[in-house]
Amino acid sequence: MIRVLIVEDVALVRESFQMLVNSSEGCTAVGEAATGLEAVRLAGELQPDVVLMDVRMPEMDGIEATRLICRNPALSGVHVLILTTFDHDEYVYGALQAGASGFLLKDSPAGELLNAIQVVAAGEALLSPKVTRKLVSEFARQPRPGKPIPGSLDGVTEREREVLTLVGRGLSNDEIAAHLGLSVATVKTHVGRILAKLPVRDRAQLVIVAYETGLINVAS
Repeated sequence: MIRVLIVEDVALVRESFQMLVNSSEGCTAVGEAATGLEAVRLAGELQPDVVLMDVRMPEMDGIEATRLICRNPALSGVHVLILTTFDHDEYVYGALQAGASGFLLKDSPAGELLNAIQVVAAGEALLSPKVTRKLVSEFARQPRPGKPIPGSLDGVTEREREVLTLVGRGLSNDEIAAHLGLSVATVKTHVGRILAKLPVRDRAQLVIVAYETGLINVAS
């Protein structure tokens, strides 16, 4: 059973998410929070598998709450899925930098949300195509200072760089396998090796690495 903590400051929306989660086989809502501070506290107490995290909340926003949760070694098994009505670039980038495993807009279909919960609970990452495009636009418009030097990819093989490039473009393992003529199992192995070689926690942060190292030319 996937245990979900729902973090949302609007009571009606919070209750809607609770009903949706509890109506799904294999998921259960174990708690609710209306502020970022409360989210951090309950994440520590309840140890949920997934936190559905709003962005704009009183006391502490969802980005900072995500950062505190994801950087706490005692909460390494907790995965954060950002849900917001805002698709501005700074929220996408900030959420991924904070350690979020996924980012969806609140107007996503119910089935898409439930699928996202299952994906991040399994330790994978989820970025919708729209969110990935936003992230690409952010880097194209205003490259981030202090990006890692090319040497940060030392030890990553040419094939792994090919896979990382496609991950950065938002392709799924199935799509990468088809593009490179590999089996899905082989792609998963490559992604696992890349994660082991780079100082990142999941696939979502690999997207950032692909852009910050210049592996992807966002102008193309």
